[in-house]
Amino acid sequence: MLANDEVLKVLKFELDFLGKGGYRRSLLTPWRAPLVFEDSPTCAAYYREQGAQPCSECPLIELVPPELKGKTSPCRYIPLNTRGDTLDSFYHWAYEPEIEDALRGWLLSTIQRLEQNRENNGGLGTGGGCGSLQERV
Repeated sequence: MLANDEVLKVLKFELDFLGKGGYRRSLLTPWRAPLVFEDSPTCAAYYREQGAQPCSECPLIELVPPELKGKTSPCRYIPLNTRGDTLDSFYHWAYEPEIEDALRGWLLSTIQRLEQNRENNGGLGTGGGCGSLQERV
């Protein structure tokens, strides 16, 4: 599967996961707000397995600005709106419903753009390299 198709698959799963309440506080850990993407089954570290795939191999790394890909939990630095707000910035000042609303809007618009890009390329996903997808989205 090509890189954009894999990203699209993950984003669609994340939208479904969000819609089903996947990022609401757990009854097992009500004192801790869930971390978007990191507390999702799409994250290799979710299961806390030893030898889990590194973030650099996650499809979402395609959406992280190149200069932030080396950070711990780089998915926190994906720009979610035109102001450049990221999960990292939202965690500092937003309430959980605001984060969920921003995430939902970003997921819907990004999925739409990726599907449109795929249609414009004759129904095929394009690999494009790490920086190219982030620039298009």
